[in-house]
Amino acid sequence: MMSSNTASSSAGVAGSADSAAPRRNSKKPKYSRFTQQELPACKPILTPRWVISAFLLVSVVFIPIGVASLFASRDVVEIVDRYETECIPLDNRTDKVNYIQTPGDKSCNRTITVPKRMKQPIYVYYQLDNFYQNHRRYVKSRSDAQLRDNSSASETSACKPEDMINGKPIVPCGLIAWSLFNDTYSFSRNNSTLVVNKKDISWKSDREHKFGSNVYPTNFQSNETLIGGASLDPTKPLSEQEDLIVWMRTAALPTFRKLYGKIEVDLEADDVISVTLQNRYNTYSFNGKKKLVLSTTSWLGGKNDFLGIAYLTVGGLCFFLALVFTLVYLVKPR
Repeated sequence: MMSSNTASSSAGVAGSADSAAPRRNSKKPKYSRFTQQELPACKPILTPRWVISAFLLVSVVFIPIGVASLFASRDVVEIVDRYETECIPLDNRTDKVNYIQTPGDKSCNRTITVPKRMKQPIYVYYQLDNFYQNHRRYVKSRSDAQLRDNSSASETSACKPEDMINGKPIVPCGLIAWSLFNDTYSFSRNNSTLVVNKKDISWKSDREHKFGSNVYPTNFQSNETLIGGASLDPTKPLSEQEDLIVWMRTAALPTFRKLYGKIEVDLEADDVISVTLQNRYNTYSFNGKKKLVLSTTSWLGGKNDFLGIAYLTVGGLCFFLALVFTLVYLVKPR
């Protein structure tokens, strides 16, 4: 009798406790057709025929594009002349760094033969190898505010060591501007000068938005012991000094080309072009290479076989896989 009352009493207490206690929140998410993925959906089944058709479609599209890209690249006429060693006198080739750092005339004459007809405009580039414009300290050594507005000329905190001279700010400051390429080229054909147009060789957005029309070079390359490259015309604003604008757009790879100018006449096959260059830029301290490049363009741009090869590779691989799947499907159909 006692055990019965005890059990009854216990049951009563437990029941009263359950009814009085607040209901615990459930972790079960709220029902939704979206969360439960019950909405209408397209669920294609990849049958062998669909897979084979998809591979064939890719190959049919990619292979013609690859062939057209290769033909466009092969139509580009490109002349590359490496000159950093040939433009050092034989007596000075044992100490090239000393030669390039010694003041004086560094003129050098080169001869280029045109292999096939080159239609205007013919783009003149200089190419540097083993020059790391992507180095972190080099890339950050500039002042964009200073380049845009004359009122920010004193903002040179990021430009060290080329920031100030005799307590005055250098404009443009920084290692990028200081190391401006300073080899020059002039061309002639049959004793007739070929004019190199150096206008509009930079990006229009750079000229209009990154380099101010009221910013003029000040104290630039004025330290004779620390001259790194070309000087700038102090009477021209930075927005008109396009060699600088081209150089300041730093390259991502250690081998790069930058536009020097444009020759706006046609060159015929077997024409002999005489080049007179000033070999001033010091690439010898870091075993760099210098090349002069003359190139035409196609609808794809300059000479570059990579895009065509990539399209052909992908298209050929897809065609091969389509054939393999077709054979497997015919031998062992599901």
